[in-house]
Amino acid sequence: MSAVRCYIGLGSNLGDPLANLHSAITHLAASPGITLRGVSRFYTSKPMGPQDQPDYVNAVAALDTALDAHAVLQVLFSVERAHGRVRDAALRWGARTLDLDLLLYGNATIADVDLCVPHPGICERSFVVLPLLELMPGGVLPNGKAVRDCREALACDDLYPLR
Repeated sequence: MSAVRCYIGLGSNLGDPLANLHSAITHLAASPGITLRGVSRFYTSKPMGPQDQPDYVNAVAALDTALDAHAVLQVLFSVERAHGRVRDAALRWGARTLDLDLLLYGNATIADVDLCVPHPGICERSFVVLPLLELMPGGVLPNGKAVRDCREALACDDLYPLR
C-alpha cells in the first residue's frame, strides 16, 4: 500500500493542554507506519457542549501513513490512552486530557460502525477548519467542497492563535 496523507484533529483542555498536544504529536511521529508531515499553529477555542469547562487548545497534524484508516484510528486511541483519556459515551462533550480525531484519510469516504471519515461536522468547526486550511490551503474534501469555502462560511472569531 502506498502512503496516504491523513489529517488528525488534536484537542486538549485538562492538565497542561499545550504539553498534551506537543506530547501527542511526538507520540504520533514515533508511531510505526506514520510519518509526521506538518502541524498547524495551536489555537484556543471555547468548548463544544457544556461551557462549564476550560477552553481547549486545538491543532491539526498532517501525517503520511501506509496503515489503513482503522489502524490509524487504533494508533490515535493508543496515544489518547497514554495521555490518560478514558472514552465514555456519556461524557461526549466533556473535558478531556486529549482528543484525537481522524479528520481525513486521503480522499476516502468511510462510514461504518467504528469510523466515519471525513469526520462529521468538519466544515462546521472553526477549530478544525482554520488549522486544516493552514496545512492544505488548496485542499478539497472528498465531497468536492473546498476547505477554503468551509472557512468562508465560518466566523472563526472564537479562535486565538497561540504560536
